[in-house]
Amino acid sequence: MVGATESYDLIIIGAGPAGATAAIYGARYGLKVAFFESIDPVSQLTLTPAIENFPGYEGNGFELIQRIRDQAEKFGATHKFENVDSIEKKGDIFEVKSDSGVYSAKAIIIASGGKHRELGIPGEKEFVGKGVSYCATCDGNFFRGKKVVVIGGGNTAVEEAIYLKEIGCDVSLVHRRDELRADKAYQEGLFKRNIPVIWNSIPVRIEGNEVVERIVLYNKVEEREFAVEVSAVFVAVGINPATQIVEKLGVERDSMGYIKVNRRQETNIPGVFAAGDCCDNPLKQAVTAAGDGAVAANSAFEYIKMKFQQ
Repeated sequence: MVGATESYDLIIIGAGPAGATAAIYGARYGLKVAFFESIDPVSQLTLTPAIENFPGYEGNGFELIQRIRDQAEKFGATHKFENVDSIEKKGDIFEVKSDSGVYSAKAIIIASGGKHRELGIPGEKEFVGKGVSYCATCDGNFFRGKKVVVIGGGNTAVEEAIYLKEIGCDVSLVHRRDELRADKAYQEGLFKRNIPVIWNSIPVRIEGNEVVERIVLYNKVEEREFAVEVSAVFVAVGINPATQIVEKLGVERDSMGYIKVNRRQETNIPGVFAAGDCCDNPLKQAVTAAGDGAVAANSAFEYIKMKFQQ
């Protein structure tokens, strides 16, 4: 392709558990593979302080994802730390432009993950880095011995609350319902540590002068606002899929922005596959993302073999 600096059989956008696993499988199939790791969004797995539900592994997320990436490189995949700016289909070949070069590929796997979802309330953006955080493992140490809250009710929120408690924060969990969505094991860990939950409450605004000083909540049952004095608000209310990169390709997405795939991780565009948290899969876990990546790589291999090696 004119202008392309490097040509590959398979390019993978993302280097989280889905992308890195796809790179392992693609390289083992004998394909020339490159997988791209971006600065934003970072793989959610790297921010996970403790993993207990990935078969055969217990430890932190950063170490696990590094092992998977190292394994992919061992089998010959090329790991590129570059942000991908655009993907275009030109005939049967895809052109991928990053902030460092132009590449061509016969097939593409989108494994771009997602970004932390924001609350969208007054004070949130103003206090980012001043007490508002989306990563307890990144910023928790700044608030040892101080009162903080975690917003959310799923596995990530409970996990972050437990982490903050264990490093010495006075932490409470804020949840909009009267029961948590987190797995039973996570809930047991929360209650065993006597972490209080502020039930049936939603955040209204975050207040302070130069730094966070309080969060105002609304109790839906009592129909009243009340303030909680805190030094930090950790937001853990899910992720938004990072799928804008496929918009110009015409890849179908659902109303939430997740890429639509079939059971072979195929999109509606021939040669484009997707895996992991950017897809409309029912369970967003490292182990399912890795499984998606394996299936996507197999499907990409079959596509390349059929399309280009007849």
